[in-house]
Amino acid sequence: MPPNQKILTIDLLRHGEPEGGDVLRGRIDHVLTENGWGQMHNAVACGDLAGVSEGGWTHIISSPLKRCRVFAEQLAAERNIELQVNNCWQEIDYGDWDGMALADWREQSADMFREFRKDMSKLAPPNGEDFLSFKNRIQLAWQQLAELPDGSHVLLVTHGGVLRVILPTVLGMPLNRSFPLHIPFASYSRISLDIGPTRSSASLIFHNAAH
Repeated sequence: MPPNQKILTIDLLRHGEPEGGDVLRGRIDHVLTENGWGQMHNAVACGDLAGVSEGGWTHIISSPLKRCRVFAEQLAAERNIELQVNNCWQEIDYGDWDGMALADWREQSADMFREFRKDMSKLAPPNGEDFLSFKNRIQLAWQQLAELPDGSHVLLVTHGGVLRVILPTVLGMPLNRSFPLHIPFASYSRISLDIGPTRSSASLIFHNAAH
């Protein structure tokens, strides 16, 4: 490998099914259901089958919200890995929409989402976080992962909205056209980062392996 070149592996794990039913979740802090815990354990088992057990995760990073953090805390303790809880990996702040029944939200936000498909700046939840600010927050946090040492293997426990920024960024998709990507609860994906002094690249190794 050339000098100053490094390879990082980033595993992306969305949280499992939360309590609270079919609602829009941004900063609302629901815990996982029993089924959600099972989904997360199944995803981690897939990670072990996909080579994690060969060297183990070197870092576990989590959103501070309970539907991510509580599982990450347990896993980090079991694997004897220091857990990094980072606010940058939180879901978008939906403001007045947060906790709204999805059926009501889809009706109220339909016009805004039609505009969002044309212009990313148009998605701005009332009293919440506009999409461009959210996108910039996630992409900056993603870029900061490149500062980790060569050979690092990270498990990032986060949210569906976060993955709808990271995965399209890696795949070169328009972020406001990511809807065909299937990102269910406990979706488990892997990205390889090849970081050099003059250029870097990212490759999606697999997506949604637990399903």
